[in-house]
Amino acid sequence: MSQPLTVQCPTCGAPVEWSAATPTRPFCSERCKLIDLGAWAAEEHKIPVGPDAEDEMFSGDLPHREH
Repeated sequence: MSQPLTVQCPTCGAPVEWSAATPTRPFCSERCKLIDLGAWAAEEHKIPVGPDAEDEMFSGDLPHREH
């Protein structure tokens, strides 16, 4: 039988077995999972986009209005 895949916890770096027996994967624990979630909520983690990406994404959604 082959060795199970092991990854590092993104929060603390502990080894985590990637299997159904580890429901918090890729995190080693619920605590590390919540720490990461809190970092996203506090905007410590962001997905990089160009400065005009939001304008380009939504510019065609609404009809133009006069102010």
